[in-house]
Amino acid sequence: MPIYEYHCAGCGTDFERLVRGDTRVCCPSCDGARVERRMSVTAPPVSSARARPTLSNLGPPKGGCGGGGCGCH
Repeated sequence: MPIYEYHCAGCGTDFERLVRGDTRVCCPSCDGARVERRMSVTAPPVSSARARPTLSNLGPPKGGCGGGGCGCH
């Protein structure tokens, strides 16, 4: 039974729900049914023998989009 993250297209609320089978998901704020399931980041594995991994190295490389080659920086 996974917990999913959702975003309500009607009122903009972000929320989580435990989903079982064919459960219909509604927004807890406006009771709207126009919700989108969002991608969730999983928790890193924990090991007492190694240093804890961090998520700080995720994201674009230093210098932005290929060092600014796209023109957005």
